[in-house]
Amino acid sequence: MNKLKSICIFCGSREGVKPEYMALASQFGELLAKQNIRLVYGGGGIGLMGAAARACADAGGDVLGIIPEFLCTKEIAFDRCTLEVVDTLHKRKARMAETSQGFVVLPGGLGTLEEVVEVLSWVNLQELQQKVVLLDEDGYWDPFFDLIKHTIDQGFTDKIVLKQALRANTCEQAIQMLA
Repeated sequence: MNKLKSICIFCGSREGVKPEYMALASQFGELLAKQNIRLVYGGGGIGLMGAAARACADAGGDVLGIIPEFLCTKEIAFDRCTLEVVDTLHKRKARMAETSQGFVVLPGGLGTLEEVVEVLSWVNLQELQQKVVLLDEDGYWDPFFDLIKHTIDQGFTDKIVLKQALRANTCEQAIQMLA
């Protein structure tokens, strides 16, 4: 098993309606710290991403936040991490890919969907080799996987995406799938 040094997370900048989502984000951040894996994320201090970053930092972990300048105020840039401020969302995702060995996607909204779809598009084009693990404990990502399978069935997406887009039910399982 390869030793993971850094994992990028994509997740909501909002808390969502279920307290379990915030708990999952915190649990994942804390687990990364305990396993000495750097958390790379969007740099905000709110919502699920803020919860993950705080939990990782509180547990003594290494956190790298990458945030576009225009979101520093809206997403309340997290000040207890190494923070890189970039110009655009595209540069944010490119830096995340450069500094990570894989991606874990927690529940989130349109921004999270945009991030995971762009990364999976890079995988589909064979421009990116990292795995993407969608983490949910309650079937949150069921509709997303149904849509991916539909695009494959209709001939618009390569089946390789299903080998790189994985699914985990626990934080530990997500990390194991990337190792």
